Amino acid sequence: MSSNEPYPGTQAVLRALTLLKTFTDEKPELNLIELAQAVDLNKTTAYRLLTALESEGLITRASESDAYRLGPEAIALGGRAVRANNLHKVCRPELERLAAQTKETATIEVLSDAQSLTLDEISGSYVVGVSRYIGTRWPLHATSTGKILLAYLPPVALDALLVAPLTAYTPHTITSLTALRQELATVCEQGYAIGNEELEIGFISVGAPIRDHNGAVVAAIGVGGSSARLREEIVFELIDPVKSAARRISEQLGYRELIEK
Repeated sequence: MSSNEPYPGTQAVLRALTLLKTFTDEKPELNLIELAQAVDLNKTTAYRLLTALESEGLITRASESDAYRLGPEAIALGGRAVRANNLHKVCRPELERLAAQTKETATIEVLSDAQSLTLDEISGSYVVGVSRYIGTRWPLHATSTGKILLAYLPPVALDALLVAPLTAYTPHTITSLTALRQELATVCEQGYAIGNEELEIGFISVGAPIRDHNGAVVAAIGVGGSSARLREEIVFELIDPVKSAARRISEQLGYRELIEK
C-alpha cells in the first residue's frame, strides 16, 4: 500500500461518521432515504453502515417509526468528551459563580463549523429567552458570544466566515458586512460584546473573550436574559462580572496579561 493510499476501511469510517453528523437539533430523527440522500449513498450502503452503528449503540430506531436517531452510546461519548475537555473543567466553577452573581443564564461557547457551539451552561434564577442547551449551535453574527469569537479571529479566517448574505433573525440583526465589521472593531476595542435582541426579540446578552496561554481567544463567556428585565443600565452592570469571569478563566489557562480595557 503506497503512502498516499488510505488505510483499509477508512472510507467506511468516514461515511459512518458523516451519517452520525447528519442528525441535528432541527432533525433529530431521519429515515433511511433521508440519510442516504444526505450523505450521497445508495440505500443498501447506508443501511449497512446504519446497522453497524446500531449494533454499537451509536444509532437507535424510534420505537414508533422506522426513523433513526442518535443512540445511547453517542450520548455517552459526548458526555465523556465534555468531561475530558480542559476548558470545560476550568470554566465550570466560574460559570456557576457568574450565574449566581448575575442571576442570569451563563454560557461558555466555542467556534465550531462557522457557528458558536455551547460547551456548557448554567441556568440563573431567571430562565427566559433563548435556550442554549449544551451542544447547540448559534449564528456568530447574531449573538454576543458569537461576535466575540468573530472579533478576535485573524483577518484571513474572519474573511472566510463573513460571507453575504447574513441571515436576519430579527429586525435588529446586523445583516450588513460593513456594519458587522465596524461592530467587531468596537468589540475588540472595548473587550466585550452585547447582543441586543439580534437573535430573538426579548433576549439580550453580554459576552467577553477567554484567552489561552498564548493570548489567543479560544472561547467566549456570556450571560443573557429578558430585555424586559435587562434595561440598559442593568446590561451595563453585567459587563464587569462577565469580563472578570473571562479574565479569571484566562489566567487559569495560562494567560498572564490583563484583558480588561
